Amino acid sequence: MNTYHRDTRKIDPTRGARLGDNTPNDEDRVETGPTRLAFQEWSAAGLELPDLQAMRKHRWSRLVDHINARNYGGLLLFDPLNIRYATDCPNMQLWNTHNPFRAILLCADGYMVIWDYKCAPFLTEFNPLVKEVRSGADFFYFGKGDKTADFAKVFAGDVRDLIVEHGGGNMALGVDKIMLHGVRALEAMGFDLKEGEELTEKARAVKGPDEIKAMRCAHHACDTAVAAMEAFARAEVPGGAVSEDDIWAVLHAENIRRGGEWIETRLLASGPRTNPWFQECGPRIAKNNEIIAFDTDLIGSYGICVDISRTWWIGDRKPRQDMIDAMRHGHEHIMTNMALIGPGVRIEDMIPRLHRLDDKYQALKYGCAMHGVGLCDEWPHVDYPDKSTPGAFDYELEPGMVLCVEALVSEEGADFSIKLEDQVLVTEDGYENLTSYPFDAALMGA
Repeated sequence: MNTYHRDTRKIDPTRGARLGDNTPNDEDRVETGPTRLAFQEWSAAGLELPDLQAMRKHRWSRLVDHINARNYGGLLLFDPLNIRYATDCPNMQLWNTHNPFRAILLCADGYMVIWDYKCAPFLTEFNPLVKEVRSGADFFYFGKGDKTADFAKVFAGDVRDLIVEHGGGNMALGVDKIMLHGVRALEAMGFDLKEGEELTEKARAVKGPDEIKAMRCAHHACDTAVAAMEAFARAEVPGGAVSEDDIWAVLHAENIRRGGEWIETRLLASGPRTNPWFQECGPRIAKNNEIIAFDTDLIGSYGICVDISRTWWIGDRKPRQDMIDAMRHGHEHIMTNMALIGPGVRIEDMIPRLHRLDDKYQALKYGCAMHGVGLCDEWPHVDYPDKSTPGAFDYELEPGMVLCVEALVSEEGADFSIKLEDQVLVTEDGYENLTSYPFDAALMGA
């Protein structure tokens, strides 16, 4: 049984031929990874690094186990986050989301083949679990025009040959996100296409010990970046010369400085633009004695998502009492709901026990009470009682799952919202809140 705990042994990011995360100590390597700054900060914090070789094998093993549990011949992946999970190798992730040029076939016997960008076949050389590198999975119209179907047919033939050799000829094939020509070509080859996204979401939901170590490191890096953003906002907003974009740019820069990768949204707003929530940051000048609220949605070090939210009061006066009341209510909401988390707890049993926001906040409450998180926002989803669909998420929580606990306290017609969110690990005997970033003292009424 895995044990998830904090190890306080020190790390030395400069030692020997290999770094503390069991990767080459080579700043010119192809393999992506954290920066020297991140390693130094983690060492000072007493964090233990993940063993990336062990983490990669854990992820590969989970996928292979799930393939065989469903009696599939293999699993064909196009989603860049699923490919990252299977190989730990990113490649132009955002571009790949709308121009799908990469694919992974993981066969039932564990044999893994990647189709990558034809000019960059070397990107997965660091990972011995990837047995072959090919090209030709880019059957989208921009890349292949009116011959797209022909290229998809060639690709499907390659997949068939591999399944015959490494999948026992079993034509049941899990597929996640695939272009239409790919679907048609695979079905014409005789494949019985299955729901691959269900498989990957459930495989990814339970994190191994090294994934948890990676998440702790990523969380520390995110907290450091958020602190820099807060310091900038508190120093510059009173002068009346910085925009929401200026503030948000600090988080981006500090994330990249530590080997982070991207931020999935632009969810930072100030003053009245916080209500309604989901207005993304823009050129508005943040003003003194206003609220700033944000949701990180940050893909950080090791490709791990750190998804936390905070709301700050920036100013030399005290916030209004209605703001303090809303902040305290939001804090109570996430803390009460967090206390429901534990191994063996069934989601459908948790839903009716969730903390209920006051009536005036119901119309604009968040889209869910909790959601999974790993390489991005992931399965499962914990809906509010009035938004839940019976049977959609009738599963129990397991040790190693990580959930983000949400609160949006927002009244229709008001001039502010409170957005809060913490990231929580399901342990073998309860839960651990991985988020240590403080709540704004002024809004908490201190």
